[in-house]
Amino acid sequence: MAEPPHDRTTERPDRSPTARLEMSGIHVAFGGVTALEDVSLTVEPGQVHGLIGPNGAGKTTMFNVACGLVRPSSGRITWRGQELRRLRPAQLSKLGIARTLQGVALFPGMTVLENVMVGAHRHAKAGFFSALFAVPTADKDDERLRRRALDALAELDAVAYAERYPGSLPYPVQKRVALARALVAEPELLLLDEPASGLSEDEMHELGELIRVLCSRMSVLLVEHHMDLVMRVCDRITVLDSGKQIAVGTPEEIRADPAVTEAYLGDDVDVEADAAELSGGRHTAPAPAGTEEAPRG
Repeated sequence: MAEPPHDRTTERPDRSPTARLEMSGIHVAFGGVTALEDVSLTVEPGQVHGLIGPNGAGKTTMFNVACGLVRPSSGRITWRGQELRRLRPAQLSKLGIARTLQGVALFPGMTVLENVMVGAHRHAKAGFFSALFAVPTADKDDERLRRRALDALAELDAVAYAERYPGSLPYPVQKRVALARALVAEPELLLLDEPASGLSEDEMHELGELIRVLCSRMSVLLVEHHMDLVMRVCDRITVLDSGKQIAVGTPEEIRADPAVTEAYLGDDVDVEADAAELSGGRHTAPAPAGTEEAPRG
């Protein structure tokens, strides 16, 4: 059964107008190669904002700028009015920003539960030495974080795997564990990097439903190749091509934009086929991980 369209008129809880990610005039170059040129993007409170573009468009670079992994040569990045440009990823976590990776990046020597507990570190109350010497306050802290991690796994229907090791699990389950690790931090802004990669149609359907639920309590920046998912869950979309911003708007506006169609599929294609592609048709298979952008150094 086809999934009903995303109802963007559904009321969401009031959010502080300051809970907004604003990236303006972002410029990034790797050596002599310009990866981003004067790109701007705003994730409004409680919204899902998609970031799309053909391979090599600059999506991953822009995402990594938002995460603190890449420092732009110029531009501003603010969250709740605070400048983020010089902050590291760990510092962003303390400000309520969490991310997932294109892969899963789980620790193979730790159980699923332990992997998820790592994501809750910003809520830890015990200091390093208290934890090292196992004082009672550290034990209470560990139990509290354990409960948080189990709740996050339960939300993603993965609590049954808590004591398993990631390497023994199917890739889609590992993706759920990685997402639980981000959610356990209880972020106000969640950065999702290709969460649908490796998922079946049914699993992608469930992911879309989950993202809709999540945006009732946090903002989401979504980088994704699967256009049907993007068009279904996003409130606004920014489109990049060759490091430049070529369009921004609602899914309906993006679907009708000829510049977007041309960027994805070129000039010598059927316009109706292009429209079907952007409104939920099967998207061209993405390039293997790590081949999309310029080097991230």
